Amino acid sequence: GTDVLYAGAGNDLAFGGYDGTVDKTSTSDITVRCSNLTKYAVSLSSGGGTFAQRLLSGSGTNKLQYNLFTSDSAGATIWGDGTNSTGTVPGTGAGMAAANAKTHTVYGELPNNAFNQGAPTGDYTDTITVTVTY
Repeated sequence: GTDVLYAGAGNDLAFGGYDGTVDKTSTSDITVRCSNLTKYAVSLSSGGGTFAQRLLSGSGTNKLQYNLFTSDSAGATIWGDGTNSTGTVPGTGAGMAAANAKTHTVYGELPNNAFNQGAPTGDYTDTITVTVTY
């Protein structure tokens, strides 16, 4: 079987304050414990938007655009479920002991664009579901 360790505020991906002048980036880790030599794939839901453009929700109808990627390199693949040109992240289990956990980094970007520059100040959130298939 597979034991996915991902829960709560300890794994939030936070962009911090956005002032409308530069892109904001951040990372968060997903930790997977899986039986030894078992191959798996980690996928992420689209949250409050689409894979092409995920959306953080603020008060009322206020939104901020962002996305999640499989790496921090230029032209990185959007981390999704393998559909619509998105990618999943593969792994191979090393055993169920905590010391054998595999860590996969999620790379987030909130672009500095006209849409985001027009958003009012406030707190913006989204919820992403992590799925591990094996």
